[in-house]
Amino acid sequence: MSDRIHAHVYVSGKVQGVFYRANTRDTARSEAVAGWVKNLDDGRVEAVFEGDKDAVETLVEWCHTGSSQADVAAVEVTYKEPIGLSGFEIRR
Repeated sequence: MSDRIHAHVYVSGKVQGVFYRANTRDTARSEAVAGWVKNLDDGRVEAVFEGDKDAVETLVEWCHTGSSQADVAAVEVTYKEPIGLSGFEIRR
């Protein structure tokens, strides 16, 4: 079984107002990945994913496309030590 990892992600482009957060939450839950997602004032979306390495990498790859209405310009990822997150939520 793969190790647990933690990814901190920033997504830019047309990613607000296109169900990006809701689709991220649903995808994370289906992959059993913990964390959160939120809109930033500068138009980007910020997310944290934590869980099985393969599942987290699936979410990071998913971020490059996102919801069907999104137009992703860039995805920045930083990996950190896991902090023991559980569940997945949309933060306001």
